[in-house]
Amino acid sequence: MKSSASYQFSFAIFFLLLLVLFILNISLGSVDIPLKSVFESLWSQNAEKETWNYIILNYRLPKALTAILVGCGLAISGLLMQTLFRNPLAGPYVLGISSGASLGVATLILGSSILGGSLSVLGQSQLLISIAASLGSFLVLSAVMIVSKQVKNTMSILIIGLMFSSITSAIISILAYFSSAENLQQYMFWGFGSLGNLTWNELAIFLTVFILASAMILPVIKPLNSLLLGENYAKSIGINIQRTKNLILIATSLFTGVITAFAGPIAFIGLAAPHITKLILNTSNHKLLLPASALLGANIMLISDTIAQMPNTQYTLPINAITTIFGAPIVIWLLVRKKKMVL
Repeated sequence: MKSSASYQFSFAIFFLLLLVLFILNISLGSVDIPLKSVFESLWSQNAEKETWNYIILNYRLPKALTAILVGCGLAISGLLMQTLFRNPLAGPYVLGISSGASLGVATLILGSSILGGSLSVLGQSQLLISIAASLGSFLVLSAVMIVSKQVKNTMSILIIGLMFSSITSAIISILAYFSSAENLQQYMFWGFGSLGNLTWNELAIFLTVFILASAMILPVIKPLNSLLLGENYAKSIGINIQRTKNLILIATSLFTGVITAFAGPIAFIGLAAPHITKLILNTSNHKLLLPASALLGANIMLISDTIAQMPNTQYTLPINAITTIFGAPIVIWLLVRKKKMVL
């Protein structure tokens, strides 16, 4: 167990790293913008060139803020799922919420392709794609919540979530089989994930849902610590297990649903960030783990996005490819150390 000063030092490093990575992310891109002009644009919207102002304020700044929200949300969701299911390999997408979002997008893009005509234009709208993903997430969430009230065993909820994922994947495969090559390619590109498509209005919606989900977590911090010792222990000290489960499931679903809707399915961050945080802090106290995981998740997303945009080139790599390259070795390492894994 570390001392209080040690935890404060760790958080200070996380915050400092976040600030540095945030500025670095905004500074780098296909257009080379001097660091001085970046600060001038952020501070007074008075960069040396007007085009630099536009690039920073309308593209790079929203993208960097999106990366922070995505990283925070996935890391928190991953920690919640690992604690609820007491499974180190659980992630934010185990409930099938992301698959529901993918089904919504596939129905819009691939389904409109099948129906053809003027309906095929619907699949081109970023706003409609976000709405379709949100509706798909909500439908799966509703199904999971209904089933969870009938099931007492927490692990059964995990299996049910995986089954929902399998069902949605099967439906998407059928839609893809009958879809045109153009729409299939559009859906595939959506699946790569992207942080740079949000307007300020969409970012405001994203932030509102993020704050709502975060507020739901506050009442369950103490129950989360109790759940590490098992549901029976949590019940013995007066924890309302069903209420705690509902809040965790809804909060996780809001996080993953809005992230998938606006940024696509981002892999591995929710699985890797909580484990790295536990290794650094060496604690199981969620009062420390939740904010620390959020900060680390944001840092990882900023690093991944900075690499993905390939500075000083015209190319942008899929963000999912970068997060997978980073996260997959963590999962392999966890499996190798399986006998030693503790929550």
